Amino acid sequence: MIYDTIIIGSGPAGVAAAIYAARREMKTIILTKDLGGQLALASTIENYPGFESIDSFELTQKMHNHVKSLGVEIRINEVKKIEKQDDKTFKLFTEKEELTARTIILTMGLAPRRLAIPGEEQYSGKGVSYCSTCDGPFYKKKIVAVVGGGNSALDAAEVLSKIAEKVYLIHRQNEFRGFEALIKKVNETQNIEIILNSQVKEITGNVLVEKIKVTNNDSNEERTIDINGIFIEAGRVAHTDLVADLCDRNEKKEILVDEKCNTKTPGLFAAGDVTQVPFKQISIATGQATIAALAAYQYLQLKEGKTPGILLDRSPVRKQVV
Repeated sequence: MIYDTIIIGSGPAGVAAAIYAARREMKTIILTKDLGGQLALASTIENYPGFESIDSFELTQKMHNHVKSLGVEIRINEVKKIEKQDDKTFKLFTEKEELTARTIILTMGLAPRRLAIPGEEQYSGKGVSYCSTCDGPFYKKKIVAVVGGGNSALDAAEVLSKIAEKVYLIHRQNEFRGFEALIKKVNETQNIEIILNSQVKEITGNVLVEKIKVTNNDSNEERTIDINGIFIEAGRVAHTDLVADLCDRNEKKEILVDEKCNTKTPGLFAAGDVTQVPFKQISIATGQATIAALAAYQYLQLKEGKTPGILLDRSPVRKQVV
């Protein structure tokens, strides 16, 4: 079987790409090593249009059910290698099988850089968060900690200071790496307590996060801090070595795409957080993935010598896609 497109990644970008590809009668499959992508790391989503508040698991299920209703299979199968076979197809190698596709859409997203400490995995989504924008509003008048020393951590601490009663900003170095203006603002914010040259060693609690253990790098003095939540803002990493020979990447290993989500390899597209797009949000990822799917459809039409023209939705009730 030759697929019209194979989508790698099952987060919001992968789902959106699959929906638009399927509605253009493209033979489509999603390959993923896990379900939901970074969406699964959030607890409740309040910034996705159409849902005032929705549990991340429920939103993931709704997205996947939508895709499956269109006949798209979501297969748990990590892609280990991709080869461009000729001017027409790609070959994908997984641990279990080999598949052939006429186009590929990369939507692997980013992976948060983890602290790899006791309690981090156990309390993920139960007080441990990797997205202050997503989960910050749930900590109104509560006590939180932010871990990191770059702009993302500084920004998270500043935003959370307007929501939470108190914010502990913990960084393993003696100085921050962010913009001077942002550092100044954080230093001047009264309800932010800065703890430098220190590392979080353990996260504990009952059902939810309750405490963290912080150790000073020089003195080894240990301090236990009562908190309601901890935001790990140590950065996110793009795992894109899989396509290193097929895509141009920036210094963060994010995939470089043009306005139609084309990579340097014809027929290979990328969308969402794995690309160089500056803002990493669900709505942006789904919008970019829509472009990628429509561009893949146009690519195939042109390869067949057809003129795509206006992209019309091929659902029973025909309407122009806007």
